[in-house]
Amino acid sequence: MSSSAQPAPETPVRTHRTGGVLVITIDRPHARNAIDAECARGLAAACEQLDADPDLRVGVLTGAGGVFSAGMDLKAAARGESAAVPGRGFAGITEAAIAKPLVAAVEGPAFGGGFELALACDLVVAAEGARFALPEVRRGLIAGGGGVVRLPRRVPYHLAMELLLTGRAVDAAEARSLGLVNRVVADGEALSAATGLAAQVAGNAPLALGAVKRMVALSGGVPEADAFAAQRQEVRALLGSADFAEGARAFAEKREPDWTGR
Repeated sequence: MSSSAQPAPETPVRTHRTGGVLVITIDRPHARNAIDAECARGLAAACEQLDADPDLRVGVLTGAGGVFSAGMDLKAAARGESAAVPGRGFAGITEAAIAKPLVAAVEGPAFGGGFELALACDLVVAAEGARFALPEVRRGLIAGGGGVVRLPRRVPYHLAMELLLTGRAVDAAEARSLGLVNRVVADGEALSAATGLAAQVAGNAPLALGAVKRMVALSGGVPEADAFAAQRQEVRALLGSADFAEGARAFAEKREPDWTGR
C-alpha cells in the first residue's frame, strides 16, 4: 500500500531571522495579503516572538508577491471572521504595545488596514510603486484600525482630513513629501532597504531602543512636565545598566559595543 505526501498547509504569516532582525511576511498573495482571522493571529504571534526573544532587536513587516496588504479580508469578514485580536487590535498589531522597533517594507498597495499597519510601524521604507490609501468611507466605514487616530498625528490636519474624507491614494513620492515614509527605493528593493535600516537600528543598545519607544508613545499624551518626569526615570535606569557601562567602555576603547540587554 503506497502513500503520497500531503502538501504542507498554507501559512499566512512567515518569519525568518537575519542577525538581530525578525522579518515578518504576510503571505497571502492570492488575496492581496488581506488580513483574515488566521493571518491576524499569525501576526500577533510573530510580534510576541519578536518581543520575547532577547536575541531579536528589530522587526521588519512586509507582504509577499509585490503587495504590502489590501487591508481587511472582506470575504472573510462576510463569513463572520474578525481580523482583530483581543487586546491587540486589527491584524494583532495596530493596538498592540510592541516593545521593539518595527519597520514596514512596502511594495505595491497598502490600502485600508494595510496603510494602518504601516502607520503602526516605527519606520517605513516604500518602493517607488507603493501606494497608500484609507478608502473606508467609500464602503460606509471609517479607518478604525488606527487611521483616523494616527494619521492626524503624522501630517497636518487638513491633509489628514483630505485623505480620510476622500479615500484617495497617494504614491510613495507624495507619502515621502508628507512625512509618512522614511525612504523611497526602487521597486523590488523595499525589503532589502528596510532590513538594512533595521540592522542599523539593531546595532544600538536594546534597553535604550525600548526606552525611546516608550517615551515617544508617552510624550504625545501627557503634559510636558510629566513627560520629563518619566524621562528622568528612564535615564536613571539606563545609567545603572550594564549596557551603558559597556557603551562607555566601547567608546573609550574605540570598538563596537557588545550589548547584553541588561
